[in-house]
Amino acid sequence: MLLGSRQPKERTDLGLPVASLNETAAHAEVLVNATPGTVSVELLHSIGAPALAGTPLIDVGVGLSDDFTELSHPNSSLGEQIQEAFPLTPVVKTLCTMDSTVMIAPAGLDGPSTVFLSGDDAEAKRTTGRLLTDLGWPPSSQLDIGGITTARGQEHFALLFMGIAGGLGSHTFNINVVTRPSVQSPPSM
Repeated sequence: MLLGSRQPKERTDLGLPVASLNETAAHAEVLVNATPGTVSVELLHSIGAPALAGTPLIDVGVGLSDDFTELSHPNSSLGEQIQEAFPLTPVVKTLCTMDSTVMIAPAGLDGPSTVFLSGDDAEAKRTTGRLLTDLGWPPSSQLDIGGITTARGQEHFALLFMGIAGGLGSHTFNINVVTRPSVQSPPSM
């Protein structure tokens, strides 16, 4: 695993090798965008479309105002904007409905919860799903909600997330999609 940073020389305390963004993109099988959503597209442009082409990009970013009260993409989503700017890069939006501690340790919660996937490329979603499983998200917790336009719902949840966090006094929580029990048909005779 190689971490990319805008200031790799300042990031020696992360326990993993850190390189420039361009070097990281050149070696990556999968890229993760965990940058502030207000600068993500510009930052990815600095790497360049050719370097990103064909490499799945998992986007966990959300663009919020400095005071966390407004979305920077109110009629769209960061995931959609990245996909539009880099059409040859399959983008999958996930993990943006929770805080970072839950992203990497979902078993630390009191009960099951749901992680969402949005994207247009089926293979990139399968790859993302395998990586989510490695993080502790079993397939039963993963919910594919459709194409990249559904990333809007995930990102817009950020405003509700902030309200829930205020109500709980903690950012360490997640949601669980609960469905109605399936009704079995009577056996055929």
